[in-house]
Amino acid sequence: MDRRNVLHSAAAFGYVVHARHTPSPILDLSLFKIPTLRAGVIGGFVYRGGIGAMPFLLPLLLQLGFNFNAFQAGLITVANVVGAMGMKTIIPRLLRRFGFRTILTVNALISSVLVGACATFVPGVPLLWMLAVLAVGGFFRSLEYTSLNTIAYADIDYARMSRTTSLVAVGQQLSIAMGVALGASLVEATLRFRGQTAITSATDFQPAWIIIALISATSAIIFWRMPADAGAEVARRTPGPSPGPTDQKQG
Repeated sequence: MDRRNVLHSAAAFGYVVHARHTPSPILDLSLFKIPTLRAGVIGGFVYRGGIGAMPFLLPLLLQLGFNFNAFQAGLITVANVVGAMGMKTIIPRLLRRFGFRTILTVNALISSVLVGACATFVPGVPLLWMLAVLAVGGFFRSLEYTSLNTIAYADIDYARMSRTTSLVAVGQQLSIAMGVALGASLVEATLRFRGQTAITSATDFQPAWIIIALISATSAIIFWRMPADAGAEVARRTPGPSPGPTDQKQG
């Protein structure tokens, strides 16, 4: 462990100690005692930490693996947004019908499988297949993001809302950073394993897609540990907030 990692670890430990003895910490770690918030932040961190690599990997794959220009790659990635928009109309009914625990658990697995399906994106694969995987994946990722953004606040009273917002926002930003770092590290590791110094084929991305999908899928364990009736009142009343700018970029 180098000096910077030691300093970062010491700073993190110091803040935990500080937060436990401060009446109004910037990041109130005591909020993690609430099961729904804990699942929304920690489960969301794991989920986004894997799938968060997708906005980084996909453009690189299309431009370096398929030799598309930036405009062509951008048009293909729009399929994610189309799928996400299609989910908005049915989120309330799904949450009322199945509840947050089931939706978050099952949907984490489905959307992770669809991210893993990006490993099939190699030269010669039909463009229609790529668009379908991205559109359907965007559909399910939108459901997961919206559900996560809602369940984190399900049991929070007005007095603790601002502290919860800070904690949720920090968790999302950290998960994005981790996702990008993870995606880059996996591609780099693949190149080193193959004895390459540069990306030469779409197959160089295949291990990364599979690993980030597996990481995201493990979040289902955290979601399933929530109470069966978690967020029941919220699910009956409203679909909750749509994905914020952070999640829209990931989708």
